[in-house]
Amino acid sequence: MKKNPDANLKLKYRKVIEISMVISLFLMILIFQSLRAIDLEATETETPEIQIEVADIPPTEQIKKPPPPPKPSVPIPTESEDVPEDLTIESTDLDLSDIPEPPPPPPEDDGNVNIFVAYDEEPRPIGGFRAIQRALKYPEIARKAGIEGKVIVHVLVNKQGEVENTRILKSLGHSGCDDAAINAIKSVKWKPALQRDKPVKVWVAIPVIFKLK
Repeated sequence: MKKNPDANLKLKYRKVIEISMVISLFLMILIFQSLRAIDLEATETETPEIQIEVADIPPTEQIKKPPPPPKPSVPIPTESEDVPEDLTIESTDLDLSDIPEPPPPPPEDDGNVNIFVAYDEEPRPIGGFRAIQRALKYPEIARKAGIEGKVIVHVLVNKQGEVENTRILKSLGHSGCDDAAINAIKSVKWKPALQRDKPVKVWVAIPVIFKLK
């Protein structure tokens, strides 16, 4: 098969390139000629003159701080004869007879509340703590006021199982509950604390509950 020379594009490549080169050169020449006609001289622009006025700043008044107070002079004794007598310190005798006696020491606590005694078995009320609750008499004032709560009493139980001393650790106020708790604890017999199977006198904290039915 033979190609038609009018349809063969390879035969026209060279002519197309030559024509395009000629056209591009002609255009470049036109562009350069047109640029030469343009006036590239710089034009002067007028800038407005700005005048800055400097105003006089009034002087500020400085407040002077007052001078510090003078330090007190400390008199120093001297043996020089040139110093007048009114500038020396005369020796003074202190009268210690008017010093009051120190206050007496606080009375000793017979209950030994601050002494801790180790024990193997703590003191217990005979019949258990329910015996204290059964012996408890609710104060009429607290009953009418509807006061409920817990009173904690510090109890000193001796070797014979007797209550020697009591102290209130937690109170319910002036409602009579504190006295009622102490009376209930004292009305119950106790088993003393044991240390190596021997009874000892110890303090123990007992809670007493006040609750209305």
